Amino acid sequence: MDNRFTKGKSTILERPLTRPKTEVSVSAFALLFSEMVQYCQSRVYSVTELQSRLSEMGQSVGASLLDVLVLREKNGKRETKVLNMLLFIKVNVWKSLFGKEADKLDGFPAKVTAHWHKGTTLMIKFNESVITRDKALDGR
Repeated sequence: MDNRFTKGKSTILERPLTRPKTEVSVSAFALLFSEMVQYCQSRVYSVTELQSRLSEMGQSVGASLLDVLVLREKNGKRETKVLNMLLFIKVNVWKSLFGKEADKLDGFPAKVTAHWHKGTTLMIKFNESVITRDKALDGR
């Protein structure tokens, strides 16, 4: 390869894939988000359809991000215990999204059960006190 253009820098093919630059400019993110919303708006006829399409896109992006983080941080090993999953979200996922770890894991009284629906699904049923608190906060 011609070294005239790379003076002292490694070529893109020689750079490791494990730790790319994680910063994205706010303007680039805003443009991408705006384009996604406009794309979805031009192909739907109701607000519920728009919400559904955006939700599908978000789920796809989130699943891809999770796959990358699990591969990068855990060498492809997925957590199976709820506490370890929450800690992974608190530390790795939060840091990837917001640039810092989450402050704390709030403990809400809840019952967690595992079910099979197109894969393992965790169902979290919050106590009535949590639901009441949430409704009170929405009413502000």
